[in-house]
Amino acid sequence: MAQRTLIILKPDAVQRHLIGQIVSRFEQKGLKIVAAKFIQIPQDLARRHYAVHEGKPFFEGVVEYLASSPVLVMVLQADGVINMARKLMGKTFGNEAEPGTIRGDFGACRGYNLVHGSDSPESAAFEIGLYFKPEEIVDYTLADEDWLYGSNE
Repeated sequence: MAQRTLIILKPDAVQRHLIGQIVSRFEQKGLKIVAAKFIQIPQDLARRHYAVHEGKPFFEGVVEYLASSPVLVMVLQADGVINMARKLMGKTFGNEAEPGTIRGDFGACRGYNLVHGSDSPESAAFEIGLYFKPEEIVDYTLADEDWLYGSNE
């Protein structure tokens, strides 16, 4: 089975009308969307999402930020999807991210960084479980899958 990752288009991406442009970056790379929902994340869920950072000075701020506005939550799937998605997103802060990345092209500050992506298979499994039931993840084949994921070896 191909790897999966959780992606969240954060409140600033929604408020700045960037959903379509950001989703298209992932799709153009060939990453398959296998689940998606537009939600307002409640405070308690935001706290669980960022639980690994509890006690750090920025914890309350990131919880408030994630719960401040609707978000688009997605599960992407492909071999190596975690690494590919993180490269597409760019460095954590937009003012440090390379041009050509999502954060590098659309972000300009340290406070808001547009998009979240799981950083490991373990965190992906945990985070996906926070937002999606197994039956909400759709297993299907893309018509161009052989061209996207094929090999000439």
